[in-house]
Amino acid sequence: MERFSKDQRVIIVKTRYKIGESYAETARKLRQIFSRESAPNVSTIQRVVKKFEETGSIMDNKNPLRQRTGAQTSRKRWQFVQWVMEQSEVDTNFSEKVIFSDEAHFHLDGFVKTQNCRIWDSENPHAIHEKQMHPQRVTVWCRFWSGGVIGPYFFENEAEIAVTVNGIRYRNMITDFLWPQLDGMDLDNMWFQQDGATCHTAHETIDLLQQRFPEHIISRNSDVNWPPRSCDLTPYDFFLWGFVKSRVYANKPETIPELKSEIQRVIGEIQPHLCAKVMENFMKRVMACHRSRGGHLPDILFHT
Repeated sequence: MERFSKDQRVIIVKTRYKIGESYAETARKLRQIFSRESAPNVSTIQRVVKKFEETGSIMDNKNPLRQRTGAQTSRKRWQFVQWVMEQSEVDTNFSEKVIFSDEAHFHLDGFVKTQNCRIWDSENPHAIHEKQMHPQRVTVWCRFWSGGVIGPYFFENEAEIAVTVNGIRYRNMITDFLWPQLDGMDLDNMWFQQDGATCHTAHETIDLLQQRFPEHIISRNSDVNWPPRSCDLTPYDFFLWGFVKSRVYANKPETIPELKSEIQRVIGEIQPHLCAKVMENFMKRVMACHRSRGGHLPDILFHT
């Protein structure tokens, strides 16, 4: 199992959650993502998923504190879903008032890497790393809620080359792209969610977001903590990025402009009624996580 990198193990776990039927079907799907020769077999998939379920990690780690960390994560997840359920008791339309945000790298070779899933390993869970393993890629940001998708926004320089998402660039995106998109939208009682990346949780970023979402930010260092290791609760990870990827790569884009065009087309075609169903799915996941006291949800099949 050691031959699989951290990013590859993330893909294995996410694909298993996405398929939700059988390990054999997961293996077949992974052969479409990896080359046939390098794709993991059923037993490898089982070992990777089992390790994640039991420890909250995808990497081999002899640290004796890992089990304690997994318990802490479950507690934070349970506290969050408890809060969501309490809000929903007060306002039955609460799930319609949460705006999710996220970035992902889309590569020309068909590889998609989301930022927030990096918290599954033992490295700094709040850092966005820029590894040049797959340099031909674009970095995409979107905003997702029950009413639709805003975006995509591409993090790139003047030469239209993808750049690292740092605090300054993230805040520039907020002021130059997100704020104009929100003009005319009733933001009363709306919540803004983001993961724990450093550029998201810097004090300057939180202060900026508070201008439009006062005391309504779901994020580390803010009003309500977003729990770590919670890709199974994030619409981007259990739906959007996989949905977009399957359609973007169906036409086999061969250049960065073609890749960007396909991403724009697919995201632009996502209808609000589908987003509403995804948020209904989110609430089902919240309730399932609550029943399991913060446990992860790999063995439950959710239909969107």
